[in-house]
Amino acid sequence: MSAIFCGIDWAEGHHDIALVDGDGAQLAKLRISDDSAGFHALMELLARHGDTAEAPIPVAIETPRGLLVACLRATSREIYAINSLAAARYRDRGSVSRAKSDAADARVLANILRTDRHAHRPLPADSEAGQSVAVLARAHQDAIWDRQQMINRLRSHLREYYPAALAAFQGPGKPGLDSPRARMVLAAAPTPIDAAGLTRSQLRALLKRAARPRCSIEAEVERLRDIFCADYLHHLPQVEQAMGHQALALIQQLDAACNSVDQLAAATEDAFLAHPDAEIITSFPGLSVLSGARVLAEIGDDRGRFADTRAMKAYAGAAPVTRASGRSRVVVARTVKNQRLASAGHMWAFAALRSAGPRAHYDRRRDGGERHTAALRNLFNKLLGCLYRCLQAGTLYDPEHAFVSPVTLVA
Repeated sequence: MSAIFCGIDWAEGHHDIALVDGDGAQLAKLRISDDSAGFHALMELLARHGDTAEAPIPVAIETPRGLLVACLRATSREIYAINSLAAARYRDRGSVSRAKSDAADARVLANILRTDRHAHRPLPADSEAGQSVAVLARAHQDAIWDRQQMINRLRSHLREYYPAALAAFQGPGKPGLDSPRARMVLAAAPTPIDAAGLTRSQLRALLKRAARPRCSIEAEVERLRDIFCADYLHHLPQVEQAMGHQALALIQQLDAACNSVDQLAAATEDAFLAHPDAEIITSFPGLSVLSGARVLAEIGDDRGRFADTRAMKAYAGAAPVTRASGRSRVVVARTVKNQRLASAGHMWAFAALRSAGPRAHYDRRRDGGERHTAALRNLFNKLLGCLYRCLQAGTLYDPEHAFVSPVTLVA
């Protein structure tokens, strides 16, 4: 273990550096700029205190992201991303006066490594391909959330003055406001008066320009005509026109959000399929290319990141937490977890119910008295353990080994 430890108090324009030795004595402190010159100054400081490629000085910092962290990770050193709340508690350990400075915070981070390095986990050594999948998969998920937010805003606005649009496109069995068909028609007719004035030939042309509906175009034209020509309440003409302009702006934003989702989905699929773990991950029931990319993005491809299956399950929130004190003992769902992985795991387990093994496992949990959510979480826990073992061994999913039928004892 290195006898020197580095702490970095991160800021937007500059960073404070502190080096301490094994006895807690501060060896050096430095403020660097957030640019290439600052990074080279940091490397020179570390080199003067014994940093080498064979024995790099470990670093503690309060963020796992940014150019500084990326460049430090490229040097193959251990980097510990310390939670800011935990760092604040360590600050009280050294002083009760509540005095605070950037240089002192850097020293606190360095001392965290000196005293409690074993209690913290370094950033995983994911490959470049794995990191690129993580960036794209998370961006794709964020884009989906942004798209849904835009759909909700448009729906709320249309409800105020344009109920025919919701009757035509929103609801069970209907394409949805984010469908190309809905966006095309609403852009051409942003007000109820405009929609009622659309002829059959105009509607037919709009539907042909958009994605082809499942039913025949003629049937869809007649359906939309019946809805748009029905009797509805209206605002005053100028007010309705103004609300139509606002709807056009929202539709343009929704178009951009939908295009972003499509572009990021294609990029995510290409990056994931080029990864060597893609074949193993997609061999599991319930995992498509995109959902598999989300799982890989959160667990990474560093085989040494998790000590065992229990560690991965705890990280994903699939393993429960036991709280015991005296005679009280309760088992509850884990709340501190990777929320993205837990969300992907819920959908993974739900989609896996189409397969015989996962379905039988889910039914046994339900027959045992568990609720739907708890049974799905337990199924996710089971699948995640199988995935860990398959990735470690480099083998594909085998349903006969993953879900063994329970043995019935004969009296």
